[in-house]
Amino acid sequence: MTLRRSAATVLVASAVLCGAAAPMAQADDASPAGSAAPSASPSVVIPSGLYGKKDPKFDGVWRQSLALLAQHTVDVQPAAKAVGWLTAQQCANGGFASFRADPAKPCDDRTLLDTNATAAAVQALDALGGHDTAVRKGADWLKSVANKDGGWSYNPGGASDANSTSVVIGALAAAGDPTGDAKKVLVSLSIPCDTGPGAGAFAYQPDKKSKKLYPNADATGAAVLGALGAGLAPDPGDRDAGGTGCNNASMPAQAAHNGATYLAGATAGKSYLKAEMPGAEDQPDFGNTADAVTALGADGLAAQARQPLAWLEQNAASWAKDGGPAAYAQLIFAAHANKADPRAFGTTDLVKGLNATGPAPASLHGSSVQKQDKSGSSINIWWIVAIGLVAGIGVGFLMSMLRGRKRQR
Repeated sequence: MTLRRSAATVLVASAVLCGAAAPMAQADDASPAGSAAPSASPSVVIPSGLYGKKDPKFDGVWRQSLALLAQHTVDVQPAAKAVGWLTAQQCANGGFASFRADPAKPCDDRTLLDTNATAAAVQALDALGGHDTAVRKGADWLKSVANKDGGWSYNPGGASDANSTSVVIGALAAAGDPTGDAKKVLVSLSIPCDTGPGAGAFAYQPDKKSKKLYPNADATGAAVLGALGAGLAPDPGDRDAGGTGCNNASMPAQAAHNGATYLAGATAGKSYLKAEMPGAEDQPDFGNTADAVTALGADGLAAQARQPLAWLEQNAASWAKDGGPAAYAQLIFAAHANKADPRAFGTTDLVKGLNATGPAPASLHGSSVQKQDKSGSSINIWWIVAIGLVAGIGVGFLMSMLRGRKRQR
């Protein structure tokens, strides 16, 4: 969800003390998804354990977390130094900045902590396992900087927004913490079903002047997952019996369904979401479309996800290659939530593409450890060896019996 990685959003934030909240300016609307992180200047040194080759200043922890989470989703064991790079980014109080060039230097009053980066890192480290202390510290820091209404902003101190609140919900759910109050914030940002265009969608924030809620596709893709209590890489949801009906919501699950209904309508016809950047005309928004497809699958609207998913399979390869690890991860999440094969995403192997953006993984699903039969089920190679040995023993036993019978004659 590109809003959370927008350089503009970071630049308008005022400095936040390590663990202390200070007021900040917030963008009223979403930045266009699909915008890649800025290219690295010649003076920028990309750490060997970091995924991606572009300047990590605004998205280093975010893209690393998504890359590791996506690899876990497809049974790829990441390189130890890739995981080590992420854990080294954590501050002593549990929070993460967007990127720290020198993680050996302790965080101080000038370290700008990032709820989105922290929440993504918590989700990735929890999924990988073996990082309970880091996960607990990260979740505790997130809880310590929650707003009074129960939500979160990009950097602590700003007004709660749907995107930040949603990604934090995913982190707290992974850590086993309650998320009820945060989900209420999302319900309050859900647009009623009787409002006409935009009904069922989520707003990023209420308009500062009018306090009205305006539909935002990026916020809606995030909030559907948050209202469901799901993380960035959700499993496919059970078929939603509600179809594409919208009913005014008082419960998070209904608000999530309404949001998914809005996304189903928004991606019908053209099969993609349009970029909201002024002057973009009819330019496709790959990132928001991928997030919408993920949300549809998580809510159980797989049938409504087929058309935009097929569009992504046909058109998103070059976007992912240019966008790097986070873009590949978004597409992998979309495929996973809809039971599609990320290794055969149209003509693209998303897993191979993701792996190529960083250090070589420790192990690959489907290589020397496992093979797949034509039906797609996994067959452990050691079972094949064992079957062969048993078969060999059986043949030897049979030959021995035949020789014994000949001698008896």
